[in-house]
Amino acid sequence: MADKINTEAGHVRLTGRLICRSARDVALVQAHLPEHLHLTRAEPGCVSFNVVQSDDPLIWHVEECFLDKAAFEFHQKRTRASSWWSATAGIPRDYDLSGLE
Repeated sequence: MADKINTEAGHVRLTGRLICRSARDVALVQAHLPEHLHLTRAEPGCVSFNVVQSDDPLIWHVEECFLDKAAFEFHQKRTRASSWWSATAGIPRDYDLSGLE
């Protein structure tokens, strides 16, 4: 069912990886992720939002789906002003984005 939701016309989907370089980065993600998940999932237009540590403890899989471009842009703006962003901005990200075309 989730895949069907994520591919509907108008939805914006982001998939990729958060790539920690050290145990310190992992600790930052672990400390700030619960609040980030809670706040994002409560945003209007958030269809799904998951960040899960992979078998490689330095790599986190990220999957986001927002109802439309406006919801995604709201998320981006809110995130950039959050403690999550302040703590993790230096951690590399490798994302693919669809639905903004």
